[in-house]
Amino acid sequence: MRKRVTKAIFPVAGMGTRFLPATKSVPKEIMTLVDRPLIQYAIDEARAAGIKEFIFVTSRGKSALEDYFDHAPELENKLRQDGKEELLETLRSTNMDSGAIAYIRQHKPLGLGHAVWCARRLIGNEPFAVMLPDDVIAAETPCLQQMVEAHAETGGSMVAAMEVPDVKVSSYGVLDLNEDHGSVVSVKGMVEKPPAGTAPSNLAVIGRYILTPQVLRNLNKIKPSAGNELQLTDAIAEEINQGRDVFGYRFRGQRFDCGSKAGFLQATVAFGLARPELRDEFSHYLSEMAALPNAAQ
Repeated sequence: MRKRVTKAIFPVAGMGTRFLPATKSVPKEIMTLVDRPLIQYAIDEARAAGIKEFIFVTSRGKSALEDYFDHAPELENKLRQDGKEELLETLRSTNMDSGAIAYIRQHKPLGLGHAVWCARRLIGNEPFAVMLPDDVIAAETPCLQQMVEAHAETGGSMVAAMEVPDVKVSSYGVLDLNEDHGSVVSVKGMVEKPPAGTAPSNLAVIGRYILTPQVLRNLNKIKPSAGNELQLTDAIAEEINQGRDVFGYRFRGQRFDCGSKAGFLQATVAFGLARPELRDEFSHYLSEMAALPNAAQ
């Protein structure tokens, strides 16, 4: 019987330079998408997938992220006294149980593979998930839950994947397919940011992974690549080289790249319109804004 995936690593040590000056004092992961921090979307997705232990790989300047998941007794008491039970319940949903969350420091920015490697002692000998909060995925069934259900059938390591336009392939890690079974594809290779015209497919790796503990051991062996960084894709590709199974999973949902300003704005519009209490007023405003250029002509 395969072990359940109950641990997840959240690499959140990045400095968020694309969002300066906001990230001078606010960690990018707690910048709000409508009224919830980016990290809350990732946590909610992980909980829906059955994750019980949450491991954050952080760096200096991330204390506000740690505080976000702590209890706020004064605020809770004020909401209780004011009879604001709905807000109180919303606030409680952000709390993490004692012992459910751990913080590991990544002292040098040596890449995603290195960030995952930093959490190795908390993983042990069991499969684990890696979630990149920059990738926010709107889906009826949360993306990681889809993957956990598929992984229960396949075993091995699994990466979330989506098809991207040919002109954008060089911005992603790309899968070289062995067999395509629809939602699940078996993988015979992975190429990190291939030059234009050389990609083996247009199926790109997105920030959700389910990995075997062997991947952590691979990170001990592989050498840093471009930028002197330890690449997670290289450690996963080593699984293929050793004859172990790696799968891509075409998730059902829409992914937003909230690591970019344009993607963050797109997600704000999409998630704002999805909220019943905001939809009418917000869509009316967007319609008015879209009409302005036409009116000017």
